[in-house]
Amino acid sequence: MNAIRGLLAHHKTGRGFHQGQVVSASVDDAVQDAARNTVKLLSFNIQVGINTQQYRHYLTRSWQHILPTSARVTNLDQIARLISPYDIVAIQEADGGSLRSGFINQIEYLAHRARFPFWYQQLNRNLGRIAQHSNGLLTRQEPLDLEDHKLPGLLPGRGAIVTRLGSVDNPLLVVMMHLALSQRTRNNQLAYIRDLIEGCEHVILMGDMNTHAEQLMGHSPLKGSDLRPALWNDNTFPSWRPRKSLDHIFLSSSLAVRDYGVVDFALSDHLPVSVEIELPEGFYLTTPV
Repeated sequence: MNAIRGLLAHHKTGRGFHQGQVVSASVDDAVQDAARNTVKLLSFNIQVGINTQQYRHYLTRSWQHILPTSARVTNLDQIARLISPYDIVAIQEADGGSLRSGFINQIEYLAHRARFPFWYQQLNRNLGRIAQHSNGLLTRQEPLDLEDHKLPGLLPGRGAIVTRLGSVDNPLLVVMMHLALSQRTRNNQLAYIRDLIEGCEHVILMGDMNTHAEQLMGHSPLKGSDLRPALWNDNTFPSWRPRKSLDHIFLSSSLAVRDYGVVDFALSDHLPVSVEIELPEGFYLTTPV
């Protein structure tokens, strides 16, 4: 398991971005927020910035999976405003910069607009100029290290981003993932992730897990682990009439939940999930000035 160092982009606050001005925000406020012993988490499957509000949009707006539209940038700006109050954000189903996104790396764009100094784009399925299927992780804390993992499965395209924050001796381990649709493959992927986190005391799993928390806790490699979901029966899909709970944030018992919920932000076909956690006593995440 090789740590990928130096690939996490560090962009200094105040630089412009080619699609517009950086959203104004106070750097001091960001530092103060990150220095507290509470951390705000958000996970969101953004569906490449496509606004899907009805089942028929899967057909009528399917062309947006191939071709660009000016509405996509407007949608990304809305997402940037949504994520800006958070400390750690996991993004699924982004585009890394192809024709359909107007050659915009959507993870980079969101990081600039929401003023995240550290971000990473994971390319999972490379279709060249047509599509760059990606996940992303944005954080206000400088990671100790970061690892890019391709998850097992018959078909390519599923991945996990693993990063460590805080103390070298006893870090906070954050794993962002997008799991498979089939239970068998999903369990193989969770077994792989379980091995990655073995021996770590403070763990966060977050992402689109494509199944309900009950199944993950009762019929997957997470059964019997120290992890539990912050949300149980909170449905996130489809966003306009949620009937399935597919998006989750799992936490180790050392991390106390202060607030949680599904965010009322029906832009993608998934709704975001949000959790505020309290770190163990004496454990702080600080952002260097």
